[in-house]
Amino acid sequence: MQALTQSAWAYPALEVVHLLGIALLLGNLLGLELRFWGAVRELPLAALARLNLSLAVLGFSIAAASGLLMFATQALSLIANPAFLWKMGLLTLAGCNAAAFHARGGLARDDTLARVHTGFSVLVWLSVLTAGRWIAYV
Repeated sequence: MQALTQSAWAYPALEVVHLLGIALLLGNLLGLELRFWGAVRELPLAALARLNLSLAVLGFSIAAASGLLMFATQALSLIANPAFLWKMGLLTLAGCNAAAFHARGGLARDDTLARVHTGFSVLVWLSVLTAGRWIAYV
């Protein structure tokens, strides 16, 4: 942890890794969600989901690992930060929404409820990004 807190470049580099993970996660989720909303209907949903969800899981893993390292450098101040608490709550909500989507077989059901889940997903993930940016200013 000392290397992260004492180096002039280590923590900013970790933030870049965190942002790359977020971009990989959200870019691939959005690509798949657009398919549910009617874009690129000619692409088979199963094949698109295999690609996009694999990359989204990779992005989430990168963002989570880098986020845990950043958290470890300032855990006490983050736990007291309302924006951080909102971000964690919204991440939980995003996970619950994804679990509900997959539990009902959402990838096999290109229906209205799948579109509701994917639309809600976009809103929640945009809220996670917003709360994450507010952490520095609260």
